[in-house]
Amino acid sequence: MLNSNAIVAIGTLGGTITMTSQDGATGVSSTLGAVDLVQSIPGLAELAVQLRLKTLANLASGSIQFEHLFQALAWAKQQVEDGATGVVLVQGTDTLEESAFFLDMYWPYGAPLVLTGAMRSPKEAGADGPANLLSAIKVAMNPKMRNYGSVVVMSDEIHQARYVRKQHTMSVNAFASPVVGPLGYVQESDILLYRQANERAVLPIPVQYDEKVLLVEAVLDESIELYQVLPKLSYAGLVIAGVGSGHVSENVRNALIPVLEKMPVLMASRTGAGSTTKAVYGYKGAEIDLQSLGVMMADALCPRKARLLLSAILWSADGQRSYIEQALRKYLNTYKTP
Repeated sequence: MLNSNAIVAIGTLGGTITMTSQDGATGVSSTLGAVDLVQSIPGLAELAVQLRLKTLANLASGSIQFEHLFQALAWAKQQVEDGATGVVLVQGTDTLEESAFFLDMYWPYGAPLVLTGAMRSPKEAGADGPANLLSAIKVAMNPKMRNYGSVVVMSDEIHQARYVRKQHTMSVNAFASPVVGPLGYVQESDILLYRQANERAVLPIPVQYDEKVLLVEAVLDESIELYQVLPKLSYAGLVIAGVGSGHVSENVRNALIPVLEKMPVLMASRTGAGSTTKAVYGYKGAEIDLQSLGVMMADALCPRKARLLLSAILWSADGQRSYIEQALRKYLNTYKTP
C-alpha cells in the first residue's frame, strides 16, 4: 500500500525525458526542468503525496561526471534528512545503469533512491517519460521499498542497481536484469516485489576522487601496445572486460605483468550475463593463471560497474593494495548473484 503521508523529492539531471526541439534546431536537447516534467504526468493528482522539486542539471547522460553524481547524492541525502519518504532522480538512459550503481554504493538510508528516465522524448508519439516518472514516484513512496538501496524504474519494472543493464538502443523496454530478472513491478497504485532486501555494503564518501580507472575490452587478435604504455600513463587501476568467464590472450597476459606492478587489475566478463570463474580454466590467460599473477575477479559485476567499484575503492584506499583487495572482496561477497 502507498504511504498516504508520503513526501517524495524529485531531482532532474536532464536526458531524453527532458528534451524538446528548439526553433530551427535539428534534433532534441535538454530544456525541461523538474516542474515541467511533473506538470506532464496524468494521474499524479490521485496520489496522496507531497512533492519537492529541484532541477539539478540539464545534461545528456553521457556528459554526467562523478562531480554531478556526488552533488545529486548530497541533495538526495539532505532530502531524506529533512523527512522525505523517498527520492527520485531523473536522467538520461545512456548511463542510467552506471549512475544507479554509483549512487547505490554510497546510499546509507533505508529510504529508496529511485532512478528513471525515458526512451522517447516528450515530442514523440508514445512518449514514455510521464508513465515512468509516475511509476518512480509510486515506488519511492511505498514502504515496501525500504532497504533496497538504489533502484531503476522503467516500463513499470523495478530493477536493482547491482544487476540492471540497458540492453537496447531504442526500445522502450530497453532495461533488464540478466540472470536474476526484475526486483518487481508497479501494478496500479501498488508494487509487487519478488526478492527480499538483503544486507547492503555502503562505501565511505571520498575526500577526493582523482584516481582514474581504465576500462578495456578484450578482443580477438588483440594488440598489446596499450598495455605496454599503461604503466606510464596516469591511471590508478585497470578493468578488463575479458572474453568468456574472464580470460585474455597469452600475449595480453604477459603484457599485464608490469601493469600489475603499478596498479590493481580487475577482470570482468564482456558476455553480458553470468559470473567470472575462479578455478575452471588453467591455461595462460585464463582465470587460475591470472589470479596467480594478482588479477582480481569481478564475479557477476559487469565491466562498467566493475570500473565504478574499483574507482570508489581506490578513492578510499590511500594506495594500500591489501585494502583494495579486501574491500573489493567484501563488497562482492555482500552482493552475490541470487
